[in-house]
Amino acid sequence: MDAGSLSTRLAHRTIRKICVIKPSALGDVVQSLPILPVLRQRFPDSHISWVINRELSELLTGNSCINELIPFDRRGGLAAWWKLLKRLRSSQFDLVFDLQGLFRTGIMTLATGAPIRIGLQTAREGSHLTCHQLLPDSGIQVPAYRRAWRIAEELGLGELRATSEIVIPDYDRIWAEKLRASLSGPLLVIQPGTRWQTKQWPIRQYAEVTRRALREFGMSAIVIGSRSECAAAEELVDLVQHAVPHGEIHSLAGQTTIKQLAALLQQADIVLSNDSGPLHLAAGLGTPVVGVFTCTSPVRSGPAPAAFRHMVATQVSCAASYCKQCPNQGTAHLACFKELTPDRVWQGVVQTWSEIQRQRIRAA
Repeated sequence: MDAGSLSTRLAHRTIRKICVIKPSALGDVVQSLPILPVLRQRFPDSHISWVINRELSELLTGNSCINELIPFDRRGGLAAWWKLLKRLRSSQFDLVFDLQGLFRTGIMTLATGAPIRIGLQTAREGSHLTCHQLLPDSGIQVPAYRRAWRIAEELGLGELRATSEIVIPDYDRIWAEKLRASLSGPLLVIQPGTRWQTKQWPIRQYAEVTRRALREFGMSAIVIGSRSECAAAEELVDLVQHAVPHGEIHSLAGQTTIKQLAALLQQADIVLSNDSGPLHLAAGLGTPVVGVFTCTSPVRSGPAPAAFRHMVATQVSCAASYCKQCPNQGTAHLACFKELTPDRVWQGVVQTWSEIQRQRIRAA
């Protein structure tokens, strides 16, 4: 890699084709979306492509700044991998951004043969070797939502308002509106499941917060999640229904497409979630969110600070360790779950709901 700012590299260059390589995960892709309007403003006539995991590609469909989606089949085998690399090579991109920074995205970046290949300082697994430049001030201690935005700042457009365009088809919007109309009171959407052991704040504690929301605010609740999280969602529903027999709570875990999920999150009054894709998707849509953070940092990994966003984090000594499995034994094992009590998360819900109510009164 040689020195020089991105603006310097682009001076006197004709940029006809741009490729953004950010295949996953849902939350990371959502946090990278604001760079698209920036690229479109800076390069209004350029063809912009995005390499995305096939199962997430629906999220980007309809985006007015994207000319082409290039799906990546993570489990497609060598034939699919070779086909992707050939496509990237033949596309003749002039400018490539690797926002993932892993071995496989480094190979994709190198395969493009683009004369300008840019990465972030979080690049690992040797992916930095395939870039001409890593953007300064984009390391691991920089909040995730700001890392991609470093592109905007390097292009002299950092003063623009960061926006995320997520296009929801009318039929998905109507489906969510009908579902919302069938429920009484404000709507609380809950994402309790996760793949990480250390992110799995106990279902019983989610149930305690949900019970209070139904009893004290007259809310209805919908539990979301992937197919693998159906059991956790059903457990949450059962616990709440047992305590609040007349309360409305339903599980849609494993039953929604990405666009249906987005439409539902847009209908919610509040979304309660661990550090997960739905939390960031809800924030990107402008929905009020309460985030539960145990092993990750709300500063590094949470959505950008804004009104109606409250991140509640554990305060144990090993907080924000980013360990997927708890390394501690005995009484220290998963101590963050006990320290982060339902009362603390409930206060985040109360504060968010109070702010929403005050805004509605001012707007009336």
